[in-house]
Amino acid sequence: MILSEKTAPIGRVATVAVVDGNPSHSRHVVDALMSLYKVVCYTHTNEALAGMRASVPDVVIVDDEVKALGGFDFIKLLRSEAAFATIPMIITSRATHAQIAAALRQSGANAFLAKPYRRSQLIKIITHLRNKSIEERWKTMSSLQREALEGTVEVFNNISDVIATGEPVQMKEVTDVCAPLVSAVGAGDYKGILNGVRDHDNYSYAHSMRVATLLTVFGKVVGLTAGDQMVLASGGLLHDVGKMTIPHEVLNKPGKLEGGEWDVMRGHVKASVEYLERTPGIPKAAIIVAGQHHEKLDGTGYPNGLKGAQLNELARMAAIVDVFSALTDRRVYKPSMGAEKALAIMEADMKNHLDGHLVLLFKQMLLDAVGE
Repeated sequence: MILSEKTAPIGRVATVAVVDGNPSHSRHVVDALMSLYKVVCYTHTNEALAGMRASVPDVVIVDDEVKALGGFDFIKLLRSEAAFATIPMIITSRATHAQIAAALRQSGANAFLAKPYRRSQLIKIITHLRNKSIEERWKTMSSLQREALEGTVEVFNNISDVIATGEPVQMKEVTDVCAPLVSAVGAGDYKGILNGVRDHDNYSYAHSMRVATLLTVFGKVVGLTAGDQMVLASGGLLHDVGKMTIPHEVLNKPGKLEGGEWDVMRGHVKASVEYLERTPGIPKAAIIVAGQHHEKLDGTGYPNGLKGAQLNELARMAAIVDVFSALTDRRVYKPSMGAEKALAIMEADMKNHLDGHLVLLFKQMLLDAVGE
């Protein structure tokens, strides 16, 4: 039940240790993971062992050619110590999997990446290893819920590649994976989707999927067609793609953002819009959702300071859902807020920011969901 969700504990940014003597490769990993994880780089196994014993990482990525032990022997050494017994470990190599299969098994590594590899491959492996138990639970859900979750996480991870290369996302892929979500909402079978992403390690995906789901439900409540709900689902899934370019130090900062940091954070809206405008076949409404979900009725929002009648109704809906999701999401710097408290804040403190009529409809939507 949406309104009875328990407050989750404060999370933290997972640390990925990269042990690789090639600085350019380490830089590649840092760039790929900067919005998701804290990355610590080591160029030598002796340095890495000392550093990792002092501060145990959550994931280890080791190149097979690293000095002095070599990647396989280094992982064997780590596995012999209790602190590293269950930590996910990944080997990178220029060899093929077949060529090093035996050494891979004997070392105790969990996964293998053949160089050069795509950004999405790296993210997929890490998030899969980190979220294995969560994604395994998806298999027990109804077919619509399972298809919605498995399809969207796959597409979301792949988007990181096309953003890096400047290529547009394939809109058909997005609508294909959003179709089960729209069907699940139509059948009233969507609560498992919201619960299924609550503790997912990829916060950007979890937030975007919650926004996509709640926005689709909102669209159904206000009487939009299934086609328009599809626009809301895809717009919700893509509304924050520009955040993939923001370093985790800014995206996950526990304190108040300062000067330039705030400019970086606000820049995600422009980055999202610029990227989506290069996407053939994307509905204009989906771009509006991305571009206006941080605008406010009194003109104090960003990036364009739109106000009143300048705000599209879909954007007004998206703003409400995004605020609610942000308040109730569990973040590394705060626990999730209960839904009732979040709604109270939205009604009392955001009267000049959010459309009051739509907030009441949204609140009733959540209350109705509890009564189902």
